[in-house]
Amino acid sequence: MASFNKITIVGYLGRDPELRFTPQGTPVCDFSMATTERRKDKSGEYHDQTTWFRVSFWGKLAEISNQYLAKGKLAYVEGKLSQREWQDRDGNQRTSLEVNGTDLQFIGSRSDDAGGASRSDSQQSAEPAKTAVTEDDVPF
Repeated sequence: MASFNKITIVGYLGRDPELRFTPQGTPVCDFSMATTERRKDKSGEYHDQTTWFRVSFWGKLAEISNQYLAKGKLAYVEGKLSQREWQDRDGNQRTSLEVNGTDLQFIGSRSDDAGGASRSDSQQSAEPAKTAVTEDDVPF
């Protein structure tokens, strides 16, 4: 039996995307993304549980992510999940959930600011309301 690793996330960006390039010139875009679930505890009180993910897109999807996404925007991301363990400055063991993105959909209206920072007006007006984007769909 074959194994399978795929995650789907619908959440809000925690920071603006950062675009960089590998030494070979391949674009890479990184940003953080959060999902929040509301759960009821034994006493009947509701609590929010937030999970953070580090998301990376490569190639054309990296450029598109950098152009259209911003802190506070809602997005749909699919990709491969990995877990990285590391030590912080104080020597504490930490874990981060990392997603190598393969598919992206923008969620919300063109003018939807989602309470976060916004890109320039010319970029916002070009943003699709809800668009599924894969590398095969990009015409350039």
